[in-house]
Amino acid sequence: MTTAETGVRRPTTAAAPTGRAPGTSSPGGAAGPRWRRRIVPYLFLLVPVALLVLLTYVPVVNMFWYSFTDWDGLDKTKNLVGFENYTEVFTDPENLHVFYVSLYYFVASFVQMVIALYFATILSFRIRFKNLWKGILFFPYLINGVAIGLIFLNFLRPEGGLDTVLMSLGLESLVQQWTGDPDIANATLASVSVWRYMGLNFVMFLGAIQSISSEIYEAAEIDGASRWHEFRYIILPSIRPIVGLSLILAISGSLSVFEIPKVMTDGGNGTETFVMRTVWMAFNRNMVGLASAMAVVLLLVVLVVTWVQRKVLPDDEVDLT
Repeated sequence: MTTAETGVRRPTTAAAPTGRAPGTSSPGGAAGPRWRRRIVPYLFLLVPVALLVLLTYVPVVNMFWYSFTDWDGLDKTKNLVGFENYTEVFTDPENLHVFYVSLYYFVASFVQMVIALYFATILSFRIRFKNLWKGILFFPYLINGVAIGLIFLNFLRPEGGLDTVLMSLGLESLVQQWTGDPDIANATLASVSVWRYMGLNFVMFLGAIQSISSEIYEAAEIDGASRWHEFRYIILPSIRPIVGLSLILAISGSLSVFEIPKVMTDGGNGTETFVMRTVWMAFNRNMVGLASAMAVVLLLVVLVVTWVQRKVLPDDEVDLT
């Protein structure tokens, strides 16, 4: 290059060599942000996964270990007893009685499923005050279980609300010791459970029914289908996965009932449930090993029921066309 004044040519400065091939990124360039973008989601998952393992899977593993010991919950030593705890769960008459009590809640869960499906089907069509009825049916599920137990404890006590209504109608012969008579106490508590949990099944069924395309109903009406045919051939097949889920919740829930019988009878008059006896074994009799075995049995029952439900009611897509 020459200057205007002197005409002397100056040497041009050569670019400094980089030592990298063209197209490659620098250590702090695009490769760095790309690597960080890949690892960021795992960093966000690190804390919840760690808490899940620490608070769920580790206690479950310990529960299996305790179920094979005679640990009392306080002693540092834990003696292995093999399957003695599991044998006692299924041979002790008092332990077997809680399975009998669970049958009341198991039957009641099917009753609440039928009632919930009935109301969900009706409210899926056009009726007056639909939203009001939805709120009324779902409201009991929002109330705390202890509060429900206290409400019905006063409602069902002698000369309480129910007895007053029956006597005012001239039905004195139907007045009973609703929670004091061992012959009807479990049926009474199971009925309270139906009132409380029916709203959950109702919302599940209603959401599944409302997800069905309206075009299918229109085609059925054109073909002359009645409401019963719509329920049998459209609604029921479409909500089959939800029915299967409700079945799992029904069986597991019938074994895990705690709040209502604890508040209303505290397990008296033959109303002790599986969970109540498990808690009593662990914290009143200090038999943590036996209580852990009972908890393992409950877990295995839920897993077996889930497996059977998957085989009987697989989650296949329903073709209504």
